[in-house]
Formats: sequence, C-alpha cells, structure tokens
Amino acid sequence: MSNSSLDFLNMIKNGAERNTRPAKRPVVEAAPIASPQTDDSTELIAVIDTETNWRDEVMSIGVALADAESYKCTDRLYYIFDPECRVGGMFTNVLNYGDIRGIRCGRKEAMAAIRKHLSSKGVTQIFAYNGRFDLSHLPELGDFQWYDIMRIAAYKQFNKAIPDSLPCCKTGRLKTNYGVEPILRILSGESFYCEVHNAVYDAMDELRIMELLKLPLGDYECAKIN
Repeated sequence: MSNSSLDFLNMIKNGAERNTRPAKRPVVEAAPIASPQTDDSTELIAVIDTETNWRDEVMSIGVALADAESYKCTDRLYYIFDPECRVGGMFTNVLNYGDIRGIRCGRKEAMAAIRKHLSSKGVTQIFAYNGRFDLSHLPELGDFQWYDIMRIAAYKQFNKAIPDSLPCCKTGRLKTNYGVEPILRILSGESFYCEVHNAVYDAMDELRIMELLKLPLGDYECAKIN
C-alpha cells in the first residue's frame, strides 16, 4: 500500500477530536499483572501506548500483551515515569484513573523492566496507534519490529466497517477522524465511547481495534514502520 503523504507524521496523536470526559472502564490492577497460563508455543505481540508531559517527554507507558492469533489480552504492564510525571501534562489527571495504580519509578528502571518482560515472553513485534509517535519517544525499544495500527484501521480496504458515507482519499484512507476514538466507535458501534487517555487503558483499546478488525497478523506487514 502506497502512502507518500506526511499525514501520519503531522497528525496529532489519537485524532483531532477528543472528549475530555473519560469513559467508564473496568478496574485494572497495578502492573505488572500476572498472565494466565499459555502454551509455550503461543506467539505473543505487544501493543504500547504512551502519554507525554508538557515538555513532550514520556510520563507514562502502558503495555498490553496479546495472543497473536486471537488478539486476546494475556498480560498488562503500566509504569509512571518520575520525575517526568511531575511536570504535568494534558492528561495528568488520569495517570491514576479509578483504582488503577502504575509502578512509579525512573524511566531507565521502567524501560529495563519492560524489555526484560517482553523478551521473557518471546515478543518481537510491537504495535501502536500512530506508531511513529511512540517509536520516536521510545528509543529503548527501537530494535523491536514496530507496526502502526492506524495504517490498517484508517483504510477502507482493511477496515470494512468504514461506511460509504465517510469521505476517503484515493489511497482508501479516511480524510478525517481516524484517531482511536472515532475508529473504535465505528468498529464497536459504541457511539458514546471515549478514550480515557491513560496509557494502559488506551493500549488495551488499541488492541481491541485489532481484535475487532479480525485481520491476520500478516496483513500488518504493510504497516511496518522500522
């Protein structure tokens, strides 16, 4: 699939339209969360989301591990970077959303723990929505294979739930409103869905997009970004 535009680099993360009122979500325990028993041969992938502070520094990171065939979540991690979180950001108020509490520590410690956990699970592929943003902010994970979920979910040839009434570019990409929130509304039929903008909840929502698209992992090869 050809995409010569710079839309992805210039796009504001997760779309231009945002509802600041967070949707209700089930309680997620503090990370790391023990995963259920899985077969040793099960291939796992990781979906990652980050939130940044006013200085464009990562202040939190959420990771959702999932079965590479069913896209069912098997494990979650959530870290809050200190001192970056003290600077504050647009979504500081939901760093600890509801009863969720992330592990608060330095970035170096958190990234080392995430790398160790992904390696122990045999994860080599990382997925993210508007993935170049997250990849550019996480050089510690640059040696993993990164894929941009948006490069699949925003295109009509892959996302069959996109209605004919919505305008698309010649490439098949929606012209507007192709962030996580509008795409998940289209796929789920939940017109009142709103992003929490908490990194671990958003990572799970991005994984849900992959689950609802029901595409095999091989279809994401055209969305590889490194």
